[in-house]
Amino acid sequence: MYGLVNKAIRDMVCSRFGEETWNKIQHKAEVEVDTFISMESYPDDVTHRLVKAASLVLGLPASAIMQAFGEFWVQYTSEEGYGELMAMSGDTLPEFLQNLDDLHTRVGISFPKLQPPSFDCEEIEGQKLHLHYHSHREGLAPMVVGLVKGLGTHLNTDVEVTQIQSKSEGADHDEFTIQYKPN
Repeated sequence: MYGLVNKAIRDMVCSRFGEETWNKIQHKAEVEVDTFISMESYPDDVTHRLVKAASLVLGLPASAIMQAFGEFWVQYTSEEGYGELMAMSGDTLPEFLQNLDDLHTRVGISFPKLQPPSFDCEEIEGQKLHLHYHSHREGLAPMVVGLVKGLGTHLNTDVEVTQIQSKSEGADHDEFTIQYKPN
């Protein structure tokens, strides 16, 4: 993953729990990087070790950390120079979710080693849709829940996300039902 992800994890921990807690997490993860460089690619293992160590240090399930990170990621990236790109991706939650693959294609111009997930979105009725998440990476479904909630906040829309199919339980991809209501 790119350093921007690890940098965001660091910034989230420091803003909510302080620099000392981050230092404990970094030490426990045996990650000896002082500063993550946003545009540099790091092994996925670095990110996984940081999340696992954060889970141990904070006493929270890794899935809760990933969900919180997903919510944080939406605001973080909009403030770290990707706000305009996000604004072009949609004014409503369904529109934004439909455009996620196009957003990743545009981001890939700046991050040539990017291995983005793929999303399919289908409206099933009224203000309810299904989101299909395809990724070669394991364990990121809770982050998708957080991302959708973060997008709801970003787009001033109430969202309720339920995972209805899990890759970790043998499905070929993760699937979520999203109930939404614009404010």
